[in-house]
Amino acid sequence: MIKEFPLIIFAGGKSSRMGEDKALLPFGAYPTLTQYQYTKLSHYFQNVYISAKTDKFDFECRIIEDTQEGYSPLIALLSIFETLEVDEVFILSVDAPFVNKEVIERILKNRAERKDIVVAKSPSGIQPLCGCYKKSILPLAYAQLEKGNHKLRDLLAMAETELVVFEEDEPFTNLNHPQEYRDAFKRS
Repeated sequence: MIKEFPLIIFAGGKSSRMGEDKALLPFGAYPTLTQYQYTKLSHYFQNVYISAKTDKFDFECRIIEDTQEGYSPLIALLSIFETLEVDEVFILSVDAPFVNKEVIERILKNRAERKDIVVAKSPSGIQPLCGCYKKSILPLAYAQLEKGNHKLRDLLAMAETELVVFEEDEPFTNLNHPQEYRDAFKRS
């Protein structure tokens, strides 16, 4: 499964709950969580990019730097569509290392022409940083930015959004706190 449209790894957050930049923490056999994700996801997508504030990585990769001030996935989405000449991207947070090929395939299988966004929904809720976004969301995204509303969940509510329901939370485990990272590292 090699998809031609790009996958973007979101690695530009503040990591305030972790206390250090989680994108740069070691994971599995890789020096960083970002390199782990980049390598794994390159097997599924022809073009993989990393969305970040700056190029802070020690491996060869393609970076999309934010074009606006502030830290938010909304700013990252705008920057992606301002930088790449594509109509659709798959996005995934760097801190979700257990999203696998099966999850990605299921989301891609449920893409519909008439939908702007297709994201996962697990028992713990909507996973806005795991799914497909189309360029058609730009007017709504710019309007949200103008209002100072950076919440992707609000963007999802305004756009034509499809939720792909998953029965388990495990693939969507986020590494936000040190203990979550340590537990995930043991499983890697």
